Amino acid sequence: MTNRLVTPLFMAIVSVCMASTIQAAEAQRQRVLMDPGWRFHLGDIQDGEAMTLDDSGWRTVDLPHDWSIEGGFDPNNPMSAAGGYLPAGIGWYRRTFTSPPAWGGKRVLIEFEGVYMNADFWLNCEHLGFHPYGYTTFHYDVTPQLKAGGANTLVVKVDNSKHLNTRWYSGSGIYRHVWLTVTEPTHIAPWGVFVTTPEVSAARAQVQIQTVVRNDSEAAQNCSLQTRLLDPSGRSAGTASRQVSIPAHGETNVTASVAVAAPRLWSPETPSLYRAVSVVSVNGRTADEVQTPFGIRSVKVSPEKGFELNGQTIKLCGGCVHHDNGCLGAAAFDRAEERRVGLLKAAGFNAVRTSHNPPSPAFLDACDRLGMLVMDEAFDCWERGKNPYDYGLYFKDWWQRDMDAMILRDRNHPSVVFWSIGNEVGERATPDGARIGKMLADYARSLDNTRFVTAGLNRGGRWSDMDPLFAQLEVSGYNYAINNAQSDHERVPTRVIVCTESLPRATFESWGHVRDRSYVIGDFVWTALDYIGEAAIGRYAYSTGTNSSGGISGGGGFGGRSTALYPWHGSWCGDLDLTGLRKPVSHYRNIVWGRGEELYLCAREPETAGRTIRLMNNWSLRPTWESWTWPGLEGTNLDVEVYSSCDKVHLYLNGKLIGEKPTTHAEQFKATFSVPYAPGKLRAVGLQNGRKVAEGLLTTAGDASQIRLAPDRATILANSQDLSFVTVEVTDKAGQLQPNGDQPIHFSVSGPGVIAGVDNGSDSSEERYQANHRKVWHGRAIVVVRSSKEAGRIRLTATSPGLADATVTIRSRPTAK
Repeated sequence: MTNRLVTPLFMAIVSVCMASTIQAAEAQRQRVLMDPGWRFHLGDIQDGEAMTLDDSGWRTVDLPHDWSIEGGFDPNNPMSAAGGYLPAGIGWYRRTFTSPPAWGGKRVLIEFEGVYMNADFWLNCEHLGFHPYGYTTFHYDVTPQLKAGGANTLVVKVDNSKHLNTRWYSGSGIYRHVWLTVTEPTHIAPWGVFVTTPEVSAARAQVQIQTVVRNDSEAAQNCSLQTRLLDPSGRSAGTASRQVSIPAHGETNVTASVAVAAPRLWSPETPSLYRAVSVVSVNGRTADEVQTPFGIRSVKVSPEKGFELNGQTIKLCGGCVHHDNGCLGAAAFDRAEERRVGLLKAAGFNAVRTSHNPPSPAFLDACDRLGMLVMDEAFDCWERGKNPYDYGLYFKDWWQRDMDAMILRDRNHPSVVFWSIGNEVGERATPDGARIGKMLADYARSLDNTRFVTAGLNRGGRWSDMDPLFAQLEVSGYNYAINNAQSDHERVPTRVIVCTESLPRATFESWGHVRDRSYVIGDFVWTALDYIGEAAIGRYAYSTGTNSSGGISGGGGFGGRSTALYPWHGSWCGDLDLTGLRKPVSHYRNIVWGRGEELYLCAREPETAGRTIRLMNNWSLRPTWESWTWPGLEGTNLDVEVYSSCDKVHLYLNGKLIGEKPTTHAEQFKATFSVPYAPGKLRAVGLQNGRKVAEGLLTTAGDASQIRLAPDRATILANSQDLSFVTVEVTDKAGQLQPNGDQPIHFSVSGPGVIAGVDNGSDSSEERYQANHRKVWHGRAIVVVRSSKEAGRIRLTATSPGLADATVTIRSRPTAK
C-alpha cells in the first residue's frame, strides 16, 4: 500500500498596492504587487532594454495581460487551429519605479508567476536571465541591480513568435502576477516553508513544519525561529520554537513538530484551512515573518480500497482543464480563476487535472478554499516534442528547474494530491520512457514524498509496452484506455488506475469502470470546460448530401496548421461552454455520478429534410438544447431526452401524458421520447417508488422583447483587478429566455470600470473577445466588467435595436488599508 499524508498551501499573499514610487511598509517583509502601470509595445524593437529608450508612446497596461486575446481571428495567423487562429509575435514590457532608500541593505526578489514564453529580463539594463517555459513561476534576486532610493527600470521581452509551440491556446505576454519581495538579509528562503501532517486522526494530528532560513549577510547569525499554528477561526492551535545558527551566505533547514488536538480536517466538503505563522528573530528583533495556509488531511491509495481521504474511500469525479479564461484569454485574474473553480464545483466535479501544465497560484488557492482535489501536471512532452518549437527543445536543460518551480511552489496546497509528470509523452512505450519517468518520479518524491506521482498515457504501440513506465508511478493514468483496466489488473494486481482522459460520449461507460472497480479511483473527462484552441475537436456539422454547411468543414484535423476548420477557434468538447454555462452533458454526468441532480430535460436539435447532423470527432456530441421553442416545426417529431436517477419518468405536453419510460441503471439513466412539436409546456416528472421526487419544465418563449443583465457579484473591489461576470439574456416580454435569440448587443460603461471581455459561448463566432458588442447566441452572452483603482458605482448599459434597454449597477468599493 502506498501512503501519502497531506500537506498545505503556498505563502499567503500580502498585497501592497504601488504607484511609480513604492512606499516603505513597517513590516520587515514587504510583498509588493507590481501589476499596475506597465508600458507595452507589440512587435520587436532594437535595444528595448536601454535605460534611455523613450517609451512614452507605448500603451499603458495593467497586468495580468494577454495581448493575443486582444487580436482578431485570422486563418493566416501562425497559431492556426491549435491556438485558435489568434495572433502571437513578440512583445516588450517596461516598468519604471522608484524604490525607497530604506531598501538599501535589504534583499530584493522579483517573482513572475507566468510569462508566455521565451522571455528575457533586465533591470537597469542588466540582464537578469532567460526563461523559456511559459507556465512555471520563477524569480530573480535583484539586490545587486536595484538602485535603492532611485529610479529603476524593469524590462521584459516576450517572444511567442515561433510556431507551433503548443497544442492549445497559450496566450502571449505577462499573463500572471508579478511581485517584489523585500526582506532583511536573514530571512525565510523563497518557497522555504513546507508543512506536512504525518499523523492524522479525528482526535489528533501531528503537523511538521520544515523551514529554510537563509543568511545573506557577511557574518554568521544566531536567531530564533518560532512557528505558530492558527486554526480556521484564527485561534492558536500550537507553537514550536527553535534557536538556529546560520553561517554567512548560507542556509539552515529547521524542522519543528506541533500536535493539534481535535483537528478540523480538509476535504472537498469541508475545506478547512489552518495557517502556519513563521517568525525569524535576530537579537530579539523580528527579521522576517511568513504566513503559510495549509490543510490537515491524509491520503492513501491501494488496489483494495482505492483513493482514501481522511480514511474514507472516495471516487474522483474529475475533469481536465486548460488555463484560459475564455474571453479574458490566458490572463489569470484571481476572480476569474476562482469563478472557474466555483463553476466546476457547482457542476458536480470534486477533482480537476491541470492539463497540461502547472496552473496559476490563484487557481490553486481557490481549489483550497472551495474544496477541489487537484492533479497538478508538469509537462505535455519530454525530450520528444510534439511541435517544432515546443518544450521538447528545452526539456533536457530545464526539466529540473521547472519541476522545482511546480512542486516547491505548490506542495503546501491541500487540494493538490497528485504530481503528474507528463501527458501522452512520445517516449511512453520505449526504454527512454521508463528512464525519464523514473528520473522525474524520483525527483518529485525527493521534493515531496507526501503525494502520488502519476502521468496520463495513451496507446503507443502495444499497451503492455507502457508497463515499465507505469511501474515508476504510484497511480497509472489512462487516456482513452480505461477498457484495459480489468485485464491490466489481472496482469499487474498492484496497479492503481485513474482515467486521466475520457470521451464526453463515454460518460456512462467510463464511470462504470470507476464505480465497479476498487483499483480504478476516478475519471477525468476531456474536458470539464471549453477552451480556446485545438479548434473544433468536439464539432458537429450540418450536411446536405456530401457537403457540410454552417461554416463547419467536414475534413481536416483539429490541431496543427489546418485552416480548413476556420472560423472554429474553440474546442466545443467541454461540459461547460466558454461563458461558464452548463451544457446538457454536464447535467447527465452529474446524474450518472450521483452528485445531487435527479432529473434534467432537453431536446435534440432536429434534423430536417435534406439537412442532417454529422458528429465530426470522437469528442463530438449531438447538439441538444434546453429549449422548447422550435417555430416552423409544428407537428414535426422531435427527440426529447430526459436524464434521471429516478425509477421512471413521465413526460407531458400541455398537460397531456406523452409516455412513461424507465430511467434506471439498465437504461443508463436516460430516456428518449419522440414528441410532435407543439408550442406550450413540456414537463418531465421523475418517480421513485411511485412517488414524484423531481421535475423539469421547458416552456415555449415568445418574441424577443427585452434584455436582462445579471451580474454574478454586485460589489467588487476597486483594485483594477476585480471582475463582475454579467450574464446577458434576451427575453420575451414575460421575462422568459428566447433561446433562438441572435441579436447584436452593444454595451457601454460609465463610472470607475471597463469592459474586460465579451463572449456568447459560440466557438465559431468571428467577433472579437475584446470589444463593446456581441451577438447573443441561443439568447445568451456575457460581459466582464473590470474595476479601476477608484471606488464608486459602475453602470453597465446594454442596448439592441427593437429591444428594451437594460442597465445594472455594480458597486466598486475601496480596498482595505
